[in-house]
Amino acid sequence: MWLKNIAFIALATLLLASLANWLLLPPKVNAIDRPTIVVSDGIDTARLAINEQFQKVWQDNDLKPAPKADDLTIARRISLGLTGTIPSLEEIRLLENRPAEDRIAWWVNHLLEDRRFGDYMAERLSRAYVGTENGPFLVFRKRRFVTWLSDQLMANRPYDELTRDLIAETGLWTDHPGVNFITATIDQDGTKEPDVARLAGRLTRAFLATRIDCVQCHDDNLGGDLKQSDFHELASFFREAQNSFVGIRDDKGKPYNFKYLYGDEEVTVPAQVPFNQDLLKESGGTLRQRLADWVTHPENKPFARAIVNRVWAVMTGRPLVQPVDNIPLDGSFEEGTYPAGLEPLTDDFIAHGYDLKRMIRLIASTEAFQRDSRADHELTAEHEATWASYPVTRLRPEQVIGSINQASSLHTLNADSHVLTKLVTFGETNDFLKRYGDAGEDEFNMDGGTIPQRLLMMNGNLVKERTKNNFIRNSATRVASLSPNDQVAVETAFLCVLTRRPTEAELEHFVGRLKNKDIKANRSQDLEDVFWALMNCTEFAWNH
Repeated sequence: MWLKNIAFIALATLLLASLANWLLLPPKVNAIDRPTIVVSDGIDTARLAINEQFQKVWQDNDLKPAPKADDLTIARRISLGLTGTIPSLEEIRLLENRPAEDRIAWWVNHLLEDRRFGDYMAERLSRAYVGTENGPFLVFRKRRFVTWLSDQLMANRPYDELTRDLIAETGLWTDHPGVNFITATIDQDGTKEPDVARLAGRLTRAFLATRIDCVQCHDDNLGGDLKQSDFHELASFFREAQNSFVGIRDDKGKPYNFKYLYGDEEVTVPAQVPFNQDLLKESGGTLRQRLADWVTHPENKPFARAIVNRVWAVMTGRPLVQPVDNIPLDGSFEEGTYPAGLEPLTDDFIAHGYDLKRMIRLIASTEAFQRDSRADHELTAEHEATWASYPVTRLRPEQVIGSINQASSLHTLNADSHVLTKLVTFGETNDFLKRYGDAGEDEFNMDGGTIPQRLLMMNGNLVKERTKNNFIRNSATRVASLSPNDQVAVETAFLCVLTRRPTEAELEHFVGRLKNKDIKANRSQDLEDVFWALMNCTEFAWNH
């Protein structure tokens, strides 16, 4: 019996040593399989067109762009933009084991096939579609809506089809989750019916990046052409949407009456769109179906511009046009054009069937996206404004918590993680977000961090729990126990937390802290301090 026990212990030790060697030390491989890179037709041509526009802006403004960032820096920003977390050490090893020329393309495709992408992007987009509140009781299912949206994104359903479901779907909010776009506006204290004004405001901001709701109460008195009637005529398309025991349905013939400012009495408001009226079908289908067809019409370019600008913002932390939901219809920028990159991205998106994953691949391949945020020469605010250098932005709260949890695990935390790990992570995330704060729907503001947020990182339970001595859960303890020497331990800590290797000065400093720590407990404690310090440094909290 004792021989079996010895054999089992020896086998377990060998497996643990092999795992430690693969994770903590870069694998030495003579040949590897080339990755399968999914590239749609014409993506090189589109990328060149985008790059040329940015290059022209840099030349016109006499700006020397920053160099291209290294692969790990680009991989970190892609991971934060698509999954809301940093790469795991496991993923870094996989990435670096790929041919250098294919790494970024492989990494993007790897993440686009990961459920974390669908869940994270669905959560970000849902803020524009249904807001961040819990919504009306019973008739609104936020979690069901986000899960459905994630399914659509993972299947890469054409964005115009998805949008038509949101605008024109009928049925129960559980069986037909798209109708939650409608039920999110139901007035529980009044009519018990969808709010046509709120729906019109949501539609124009989320799908057209136009703030037509600004003229809901009066005409545009600041030199614009929009009238109060423009808003309510658009809202009238939702007048037939009705809440019933079978869910949302359309009550044909239902009028929408409204009393305009300075009007003597209510009038029946017809359904009409505020621009591109020639693209609206005169008949056929319900009012909402006609509106959905108009919004997603290939010649109605504000629709494509809106999602291109928003996805760019999600991936980088900053939109091409600010605010993200207010792109001028007439291109009222310098010489009546749009910012560099926006139009070729929009044209490619329409030409290739509103393919969101293709758009993401295209964005990630551009020079502007892959620029470094540092350079040997001076970088100014103009460099960032024109994407001649990558603009640094603070991480969102869920990106901070996601990165803390991932940095504390050598393996990737994803849909394949153990159910107990998922439950613990879910509880910690909710508690942390309540304390750290959430930007809500105004998610692309440029506000700096707060003192309470900094104190929460330094003194809160989450970072403390994720860096304390725990071989099962925390990477700090594992790295301390499994690293063959102090240099490997420090380098692994930097890769886990900052997705980069330490500089010579950083390596010398931290190795010096670990030197001559013969007692395992003391060495483990010092490495925990290294992880804690890295998680609390400014670099960790920014996208760069």
